[in-house]
Amino acid sequence: MTIDFKPRGVCSQRMIIEVEDGVVQSLQVRGGCNGNLQGISKLVEGMPVAEVIGRLEGIRCGFKPTSCPDQLAQALKQAM
Repeated sequence: MTIDFKPRGVCSQRMIIEVEDGVVQSLQVRGGCNGNLQGISKLVEGMPVAEVIGRLEGIRCGFKPTSCPDQLAQALKQAM
């Protein structure tokens, strides 16, 4: 399944997530902090969706009520 998600309240503009059998296969993020988001993408590859949500949900970026990792968790929650 391909999830095409538009994050809100963060610098990134689009997340494309490939999920197969409840496992994240790949993550591409457009916009945002390139190096950090490449790192997050590599870290979540092969990780079960529930674990990604559990680890990333609620992370904040500075004074913002959300972050790119939190938005990834929200995208996965909505899709599941």
